[in-house]
Amino acid sequence: MDETELPLTEHLAELRRRIVWILLAWATAAILCWQYREAIFGALLAPALDALGPDTPLQAIAPTEIFFTYLKCALLAGFVLSTPVFFWNVWAFVAPGLYASEKRFAVPFVVFSTLLFAGGATFGYGLVFPLIFDFFSGFASEFVSSAWTMREVFGLTTRLFIAFGVGFELPVVVFFVAASGLLSTGQLLAGSKYGLLVAFVLGAVLTPPDVVSQILLAAPLFVLYLIGAVAGGFFAKTEEARQPPRALP
Repeated sequence: MDETELPLTEHLAELRRRIVWILLAWATAAILCWQYREAIFGALLAPALDALGPDTPLQAIAPTEIFFTYLKCALLAGFVLSTPVFFWNVWAFVAPGLYASEKRFAVPFVVFSTLLFAGGATFGYGLVFPLIFDFFSGFASEFVSSAWTMREVFGLTTRLFIAFGVGFELPVVVFFVAASGLLSTGQLLAGSKYGLLVAFVLGAVLTPPDVVSQILLAAPLFVLYLIGAVAGGFFAKTEEARQPPRALP
């Protein structure tokens, strides 16, 4: 760990530099994604379109709705593509406060954080989104026809997409808690009921206010919590075994 204490202004300047790099990467990726906005939009909203059926297209009820929805779509796709840059800059910001043995986890942190975000978003997109949109489309009847707008459907899809991506970062947090010794694996497992509570709180906060999506996010989060606790404890024991024995006084 770097024992040199930097003034607050230096920390703020470094934070600003990292934010600038993240925003530049995001903007560059978003500009590239804008060229493929319609293809990305169609792929992202495929679960909703499948639930509605081929004879029920999405509606645009405002003059600017199509443009701004496509713009948000490009921003979302750009954010997803720039997540490795985001995680790398997060690590680079906190790295000066870490021990030398901890700094070697820069690449694994970036790789696993990116893969977990992508895995969570893919899990939600492939397995959960169809269930949610089928659930909501099932309320149509002879008295009410579905006329979903592209803005509302894209907004719901975005919230779910980000929720599952961010939620799947939970094992990274739990891993570092266990690996750093803040809490042992035994303590984390013994407090698994609190982990379950955290999973459902995250499910309630990150997803729309319906029980189905909350449960579908909370269940895998709890499993990932347990995996992170066990993996962090295993790493802590491995590192402890690698340390040379202390000399007796």
